[in-house]
Amino acid sequence: MALAFYDTLRRELVTFEPLEPGHVRMYTCGPTVHDYAHIGNLRTFLFEDMLRRVLQARDYRVTQVMNLTDVDDKIIAKAQAAGESIAEYTRRYTEAFFEDLATLRVERAEHYPTATGHIPEMVALIQRLEGAGHTYRTEDGSIWFRIASFPEYGKLSRIDLSGMRDGARVESDEYDKEDPKDFALWKAARPGEEAWDTELGRGRPGWHIECSAMSMAYLGETFDIHTGGVDNIFPHHENEIAQAEAATGRPFARLWLHAEHLIVDGQKMAKSLGNFFTLRDLIERGYSPRAIRYLLLSVHYRQQLNFTFAGLDQAAASIERLGDFARRLEELPGDGEPDPALTERSARARREFEAALDDDLNTSRALGVVFEWVRDVNRALDEGRGSGADRPVLERVLAAFDAVYAVLTPDPAELRVDAGVEALIAEREAARRERDWARADALRDRLAALGIVLEDTPAGPRWKRSAGT
Repeated sequence: MALAFYDTLRRELVTFEPLEPGHVRMYTCGPTVHDYAHIGNLRTFLFEDMLRRVLQARDYRVTQVMNLTDVDDKIIAKAQAAGESIAEYTRRYTEAFFEDLATLRVERAEHYPTATGHIPEMVALIQRLEGAGHTYRTEDGSIWFRIASFPEYGKLSRIDLSGMRDGARVESDEYDKEDPKDFALWKAARPGEEAWDTELGRGRPGWHIECSAMSMAYLGETFDIHTGGVDNIFPHHENEIAQAEAATGRPFARLWLHAEHLIVDGQKMAKSLGNFFTLRDLIERGYSPRAIRYLLLSVHYRQQLNFTFAGLDQAAASIERLGDFARRLEELPGDGEPDPALTERSARARREFEAALDDDLNTSRALGVVFEWVRDVNRALDEGRGSGADRPVLERVLAAFDAVYAVLTPDPAELRVDAGVEALIAEREAARRERDWARADALRDRLAALGIVLEDTPAGPRWKRSAGT
């Protein structure tokens, strides 16, 4: 089937065709860098990474822009409390964000513009809106977008505007998502706050204007795909559309894709409930980044994902099963002619895998296809069918899988053991050569307690870390 995505704006599955043949321009809402990202945030960033990888696997060139919000009410308050400038305060969390992306194997976007680095672009967009009559100023010098001036307001979220009062305003960057109101484009400077001197006066931008200004600066006034979490739909993405289309008179983004929430043990993630986890929290508990990535990609992005530690353990076990299968393929003996049945089965698996991902990134169905194929191939190998001649076609299916899931290759830390563990492995192998089976078994148990699983092969002992470690 053709590549298709569910468009939030039209509420239907849409066959994807970029504006420019062979080139996809995509904007992804990035983090507000006032704290460490939690795994709910990371689920959205991993969905966007999967989207990028699938587009590239279909031979598209991707230009991706992800903004970094480095000025808003929270950041100002936290920086002031810490006695730091905005730049000093946000630097550590920006660095932590990129560390998290690298740890989870998220491919880097082409551009990561910051709000504070694009004040002129925002000022220019606000001036366009002023010139077109979509704004008004309040006594303090702040500039507001008049929602009533844009008749299509609400078309993304389909929010009911019947009770809206013209000129009602929300000044804070913290928004009540059930109450549509005029929103700030430019906030006049307050005593003690960092601000910028511009043609609009001294102040700082509102939250929403940054994404409209930066996406158009890097991708053009109309681009292919805009993504984010479902919590961005209203008011943030609704306001982006209003700003951009009111200024340009052109469609803003052609497709809108939104990832659902992550919940923990059936409850919304919250610090007050003690179920708020960062990537660092999970790694400190002994879970591998590969298992975390697998779990967060295992459920379709438009379905809520219920995070549990049992699910994380299962993710680690699934990766281990795939790793065992990959090692079995490496050790296939012999050559000759490939088995036609294995070739046909692998071709079918590849087709079904790609069809699942082409169907609005149906990651759970794609995983089902891969594991059914692994089961069938293992059964064939157990029956004595297959040889080294089949390895290339089988490994191509695994490569297609890992091009988008990126969980098969161990992290460097997973391939290292300390000298003490190496000594135990060598001691156990010596016990086996001496046929001291009791001591060999005891050493195997000691290694298992350290999270090291030994497998005895014709080429000698092979070790791996147990699931989840």
